[in-house]
Amino acid sequence: MQKPTLPKHIAIIMDGNRRWARQNKLKALQGHSYVVDHCIEPLVDRCIELGIPYLTLWAFSTENWERDQEEVSGLMNIFRRAFQKKAEDLHKKGVRLNVLGDIDAFPKDIAAQAKEWVKLSTTNTNITVSFALNYGGRAEILHSVNKLLKSNHQLPIQSEDFEENLYTVGLPDPDLLIRPGGEKRLSGFLPWQTVYTELYFTDILMPDFTPEKLDEALEEYAKRQRRFGH
Repeated sequence: MQKPTLPKHIAIIMDGNRRWARQNKLKALQGHSYVVDHCIEPLVDRCIELGIPYLTLWAFSTENWERDQEEVSGLMNIFRRAFQKKAEDLHKKGVRLNVLGDIDAFPKDIAAQAKEWVKLSTTNTNITVSFALNYGGRAEILHSVNKLLKSNHQLPIQSEDFEENLYTVGLPDPDLLIRPGGEKRLSGFLPWQTVYTELYFTDILMPDFTPEKLDEALEEYAKRQRRFGH
């Protein structure tokens, strides 16, 4: 695999955790835990190894609050554990941590932990890993528009001004978006940023999405000719 064919920024919709848990006769939360404990770090390691500088993972959507409250509560505990231990492991590897979404809607201790790790890791340079937490594409667009309106921004609004107020400010648009889990839609993930993103869908469920599966997606990406509307 030649480096010029590699994407600069990979985004992953982490889907299929609950189905994986059911298939393995486990509780739904165990599927989410498995991804945190066994999937994220190996994928980050593989991206660092390949020299891919940006990885974005959709971990919790604005719609996920509507799930069973026991599952939501369990997910919050998983995030607590992740920020207590896993974030430190990534920080030690030179990972710059980033959060996309309205993190302040999370319990205060989780929001504080997330912000602290973002601050502590800000000078790390091996890779930027963004976790989309309480993220929704429509919510992000409204967030940007409302910030511009509050600032009494002069009309008409230019795309550059709009992008400056998106959660992804400072990040390049994804070159490749991967969705494990069998669904063939984006579900509102990064709608502004994925206009020219290459899409890769696979039936593999997220807990089974290993670095080897990532390599398969990258091999497919390398075969494509990106046109950017030309």
